[in-house]
Amino acid sequence: MAKIIGGIGTSHVPSIGVALDRGMADTPDWKPFFDGYIPGKEWMRQAKPDIAVVVFNDHGNSFFLDRVPTFAVGVAESYKPIDEGWGPRSIPEFAGAADLSWHFVDKLVEGHFDPLVCREIEVDHGLQVPMELFFGRPDKWPVKVLPIWVNTIQYPIPTPLRCWEMGKVLRETIESFPGDERVVIMGTGGLSHQLQGSRAGFINREADEAWLDGIANDYEKYRDMSREDYVEQFGSEGAELIMWLVMRAAMDPRVDLKHKHYYAPASLTGAGMVVLENRA
Repeated sequence: MAKIIGGIGTSHVPSIGVALDRGMADTPDWKPFFDGYIPGKEWMRQAKPDIAVVVFNDHGNSFFLDRVPTFAVGVAESYKPIDEGWGPRSIPEFAGAADLSWHFVDKLVEGHFDPLVCREIEVDHGLQVPMELFFGRPDKWPVKVLPIWVNTIQYPIPTPLRCWEMGKVLRETIESFPGDERVVIMGTGGLSHQLQGSRAGFINREADEAWLDGIANDYEKYRDMSREDYVEQFGSEGAELIMWLVMRAAMDPRVDLKHKHYYAPASLTGAGMVVLENRA
């Protein structure tokens, strides 16, 4: 069977990609952020996964407000990076883990989920940026991807517990997949930020830092919170953190927190990452 080798939680702030495109990674504003990802990138290099499951949300690029699925799964053979308005980026297409994707879709339906199945779709910074943060800028990505979209844009978004339940199905999918692939799961989004309304510019450093520790071994607290709790603690856009729960639920109940990093503000956002491994 395939094997889960680790779980990643990471921000996917679009300005990260802009900073990389414009050669700003070593500037005073960005160097502390990117330096904090060096241990995570080294962990990924040593772990050598075959497949990356990336849980993210579209930002009005492949889906818009006229049709927003609660959950969507890509089953394509490849995914092109979408042009988000600044022109095509110089990164390669992402090869799809189509067989595992179809297996996941089947398991979801058996588990009473009703995902939108995407045979052809482009991917925005929600997937692009996490891949760049952990794999760099290769000529060809060293992994295939299984993309999972979660609606965190249009009310009503799914509950934290529903994302947790999806993560359980994801684990069952990987453990029942007839192959020896090494799989890393990347839950993306957040940390605290709000881009509109009376709290525009909101960042909650204390809640962010507690999350980076708690998502490892105090996950029940976050699994059992309401959607309103997420918005209150992390901001309306910071509620994206529910997507990390898909990753965490697929891991063992007890995990080791191998690396963590926090930096704020990164484009009006609390940003950072964790690397988790199941305990031996």
